[in-house]
Amino acid sequence: MSSHIHLQWKHASAAGRFRTGVSLHSHTLHSRESLEFIYHAAAQAPVLSAVIRQGERRYHQVHGTRLDLSRGWWTPPLGPHDAWLLEKSQIEALGKYAIVSITDHDDIEAPVSLQVLDECRGTPVSVEWTVPFGPSFFHLGVHNLPAGRARAIWHEIGGYQRSPRETRLRDLLRMLCALQQVLIVFNHPLWDEKRIGQAEHRAAVRDFLSKFGPYLHALELNGMRPWSENRDVAALGQALGKPVISGGDRHAVEPNTLLNFTNAGSIGEFVDEVREGWSSVFVLRQYQEPYALRIVHNMVDVLRTYERHANGWRLWSDRVFYLCDDGRTRCLTQLFGERTPAPVALFVGAMQFAGVPRVRRFLRDAFPGAGEVTL
Repeated sequence: MSSHIHLQWKHASAAGRFRTGVSLHSHTLHSRESLEFIYHAAAQAPVLSAVIRQGERRYHQVHGTRLDLSRGWWTPPLGPHDAWLLEKSQIEALGKYAIVSITDHDDIEAPVSLQVLDECRGTPVSVEWTVPFGPSFFHLGVHNLPAGRARAIWHEIGGYQRSPRETRLRDLLRMLCALQQVLIVFNHPLWDEKRIGQAEHRAAVRDFLSKFGPYLHALELNGMRPWSENRDVAALGQALGKPVISGGDRHAVEPNTLLNFTNAGSIGEFVDEVREGWSSVFVLRQYQEPYALRIVHNMVDVLRTYERHANGWRLWSDRVFYLCDDGRTRCLTQLFGERTPAPVALFVGAMQFAGVPRVRRFLRDAFPGAGEVTL
């Protein structure tokens, strides 16, 4: 195994050895992002808690039933082509040939739709697969499904969520591994996304790896997770004898802050390298910004108005959806009409104000510095 991590601000000369940049793990408007995390955030933020309570009251007044955020989701603002172009442009600005693998949550429509465009021909069909396991769930990046069979394969593995059984999971992973051009990555393995507690989460990770580790080709260093966690992932990969690979996890308009550099000329050649244990991860300069500030910037971008949205969902409230009691899905614009609850409007306005360039510069100075990125 030969897995290397390079810091752009320290190892810039190392980039000259490679001709290709690979962007892995980014999202488009086809991803459904859960709203449940808002309840956990509200417990730590009185202002956000007040926003949620007012929104619940307003929803009850209008619809006569309780608002349950576990039935809601939001979607990232960029369409497939815009997302692909954003990642490609960053890599080309670094002087590299670009390979972009988009992985929406449990959905392959973005890469499938890109393949019909001449300039995007050859884009890999990839997905971020949600795998229930024990008290939690994990995300696996499944990259470069065979284009002609991608829908059939996704139909087969995507159905696992409805009836999760470990024997079935082993069969599915074995089937994917038998496809030599497919890459299976354990995305952000140490992130306790379900919030079951770090000790219990890491115990579940160890159990998962003991049972299914042979079918995983790499562990992900994640561009939207703190470096302390990524450093632990790198140590875990070393202990397991598995390479670590980049995963930017872009949801808004900041391009991925972690990339892979390679001399591979195609996604297939890159997959071969990683499956053989070779990976060179580059951490870009923007990852050095304070972690909390980067999260705020992403929230700002999610709440922006996008006049050229691919589906016409201009407003942030057009891109937040809720499964109603009648079985129909409606966006918040439909649910609240023109009367957005005052605390909600105040919160969104504050976040949008934070996106003003001068305010962004002030916030950069106000937030504590990022934890040092060391190898």
